[in-house]
Parts: sequence; C-alpha cells; structure tokens
Amino acid sequence: MDTENSGLKFHEMGLDDRILEAIARSGWKEPTMIQEKAIPLFMKGKDILARARTGSGKTGAYLIPLIHTLLERKAHASQQITSTLILAPSKELCKQIKQHIEHLTSLCMREITYIDISPQVPIEAQKSLLDDNPDILIGTPLKILNHIKEGNLILNKSIQFLIIDEADLMFTYEHEKELNEVLSHLPSICQSFITSATVTEDVANLKKRLLNNPVILKLEEAPLPPDTHLTQYIVKVEDLDKIVLLYAIIKMKLLLGKTIIFVNTIAKGYKIQMFLSMFHIRSCTLNAELPLNCRCRIVDDFNSGIFSLLIATDENSVKTEGSAKSKRKKDRESGVARGIDFQHVSNVINYDVPSDATAYIHRVGRTARMGMMGTALTMVSRHDMKLFNRVENNLKEILGSKIIFRDYKFNMFNLDGFRYRACDAWKQCTAIAPHLKNLPEYNIPDILKPVAKQESRRQKIKRKYSKVKDNNEDSNDQKPKKNNYVKVADPLRTLLFEGVKGKKLKKK
Repeated sequence: MDTENSGLKFHEMGLDDRILEAIARSGWKEPTMIQEKAIPLFMKGKDILARARTGSGKTGAYLIPLIHTLLERKAHASQQITSTLILAPSKELCKQIKQHIEHLTSLCMREITYIDISPQVPIEAQKSLLDDNPDILIGTPLKILNHIKEGNLILNKSIQFLIIDEADLMFTYEHEKELNEVLSHLPSICQSFITSATVTEDVANLKKRLLNNPVILKLEEAPLPPDTHLTQYIVKVEDLDKIVLLYAIIKMKLLLGKTIIFVNTIAKGYKIQMFLSMFHIRSCTLNAELPLNCRCRIVDDFNSGIFSLLIATDENSVKTEGSAKSKRKKDRESGVARGIDFQHVSNVINYDVPSDATAYIHRVGRTARMGMMGTALTMVSRHDMKLFNRVENNLKEILGSKIIFRDYKFNMFNLDGFRYRACDAWKQCTAIAPHLKNLPEYNIPDILKPVAKQESRRQKIKRKYSKVKDNNEDSNDQKPKKNNYVKVADPLRTLLFEGVKGKKLKKK
C-alpha cells in the first residue's frame, strides 16, 4: 500500500462541512492511520478489507465516508430506501456503532436516518420502524435474519453498502450459519467494507465471496501499544494472596484511574464484587449472563465515571466455563474483551491468566488507546505458571521482543496488615452471601442461588434450638423447662444471683 495519502487531515479529504463540524465536536483532532487510508478509498467506491488492532479507529474509518456518500446521494434521490446494512457480532457493538452515527449525524439528523434492531424486543414492535425504510440498518446476523424470515425486510434490491465489523468475531460467536443466510438475501453487487483484527481462513473466504478487487489495508502497527505508552507487569503470588494483593492495590491506590479486572469464570467475577462490597469499594460486573439492558447500562456507567472498577469475563472464558451441570443461559451475541468501546481505561488487571496470547492482546488492548498511557498487571500463581509460560512465548513470537513483562516490585510482607481481614472476608463470600437474603429469588442470578440458600453455623444452631423450644411449648405432658440463665433482677441492686441450677442465693 502506497503512502500518497500520508498526513491527510479531515478537512483535506473533501468531507461535508456538517460532518467536519460533528468530528470537531466529538474531539477527534486528527485521523488515525486506518482512517487516513480508508476514508479516501471508500469515497472512491473501493471494496476494503481493513485489518487493525482494537482501538485503532476502525468504526470511524467506515462511518465517516459512508455518511458523506449518503448525503451526496440523498441530495438527488427520489425515494427513501434502506441503502446500508451494518452487521456486528454483538449487541453491545451494535449500540456503540449507533452512538457513533448519532454523533456524526448530529447536524444532519433530518437527512440521515438509522435504526439498531439488535435489542431484545419483540419483532412486531420493530416492524413499524422498519416500514419507514431508514438509511442505515444496524444489527446482528441473527436479528436481521429473523426480520427477513418474518417478511419485515426485503434487502435484495435496496442495499448499496454492506459493512461487516469485527468479522473474525462473527465466526468466534458461531454466527456463520446466520451470516451466510443473510448474505444470500443481499444484491450480488454492492460496495463492501470488512474490518477484522485477524485474517483467519473464514475471513479470507468471506473476502473472496463479498469483495470485488478489494484494497487490503494491513497496517504496519504492533498488536499492542508501544512500551512508551503501555507498561506490562507480572506478579507471582499464591492463589489466596491474589485477592489480598488486589485489595491492597485498591486501598493503597497504587493504580490510579479506571481499571478493568479480567477473570476466567462468571462465578469468580460475582465473588470478587461481593468481596469488594464488604469493604465499601464500588464496582460493577460485566458478563454474557446479564440481560442486554444491564450490560449496556454498566458500560455507560463505567464510561461516564460512575464506576471506576469493572470486573469482566470475556467471551473466551464463557465458552470454557460451561459444563454439563450448568443451566445458566448465556447470550452468544454478547462480547466483553473486544468490540466494546471502554473509554479512558488506565489499568487492566488479569486476575486470572488468559487462555492464550490472542486473548491477552484483546484484554490488554482495552488500555493505552489513542496515544494515552496504560498499565497491565497479570497475577500468576504456581498453578498458572505452565499456561503463563506458553502465553509469554507466543507473545514473544508475535511481538518479536525478548522482554515483555516487568516484575511488579511489591514487598509481599506489606500484605500482612491486609491478610487477616481480606482472607476472612473472602471466606465469608464463599460461605454465604448476606446481601442476597432479602432479594426475591427471580432477581438472584443462577450462579448465586446456591450461595444465597446457604446458612451460617450460627443460623443453623439458632434454627435448631428454636425448633426444640417450639416442641416443648406444644407438649401437653410436661411443662417447658425454664432457662436457668435468665436473670430475675439486677444482681448489682438486689445482691441476689440465680445460680446454675436455678436456686436463688439468700442474702447473708
């Protein structure tokens, strides 16, 4: 790829003035590398396959020229049609794309109409919105296919632009069947834009099927931000000391700014949130088990600064966690580690070692974005060493670097002051969830229902003796025994004491 467009600014690309004003309001000062290359090419009508890492500005790379082209065509259009279809693998990413469109069309909202049909609402409720033929249609392959089968969408003649965002995740989320069915209902010729972090065999086949003489943008950038922006640490601790170290880091404010804590199981994410709440540390949990509205609200609250701690379980961990005994219902159209735009994340903590080098890159890619500084800390126990060594070796091959991780210099003796309280609280989170006792059962997540039903030792003893007391009161054969330890008067005033056998002591 030549560099004839190198150094282009937004105002030098021939964009509509309304789009330039919206870009300025959004705070985008200069185009990223992929935006610099892709915007002029898309405006010339080229099919594009863009490969770039998370946080490179891929969404703006296709939305900015798309909106400009739609404005030009609608100036001479005689009828309203749905001309653009944007497919994304997750509902969260669909909502994020919609928000970007909302910002970029803030000054031309009457000319450009759009709708996101990915939310979990009845299809009948969205039919009336589709009857208006919005210019841009956003959705997951499964939701688009459902509307096509119901007869709410007829796309084989109107679609002129097709955009597939995070194409490799389409196959990771097992959307291949739905995607192929949706593509079979589209025109044979339309301008296409495909983005992907990795070009797998499935993505290559998709390129051959959709793209006509495409331009492939394989940007020469590292999978991770440079060492000048991203500092990666490793700390070797025992399994139980992980939670103690996490508590100490948060309490001592060793990592400042917004922090995402990645875990490998949904249950552990809830457990860590319960642990932090016992010390009045506010945090939120994000996983595929939560309803869509909850997930979107959590992302918005985290981005707006209501929460500075987010405990996340990525999609790779959700797949490995499932077992035959698990009855939890996970949303396969949900993603955490990739696709979601977490804003201004300063730190990423890998509480659990990721499953492979790719998962590590996607986790750590949440921080040090757009030229900002970031820190990544990975906690490794003795049981994790084999997995971590494999991940580290793969990272060295990908990054071509000998030294990736630095030792996190923390004196473990300083944990002694936190260990007793932290370990005690951690055990209580394992045994019982006291804050769930007053919640209705239908509001308790399935993963926490067994925990919420457990009783502490004190509660078991109290319940046992209450039954004995009730049996004694109901018995007609004998009177209930008196409690020998009940005081009849204040011994400091009467100088009388009721002994162990219930006999009163006379005053001498």
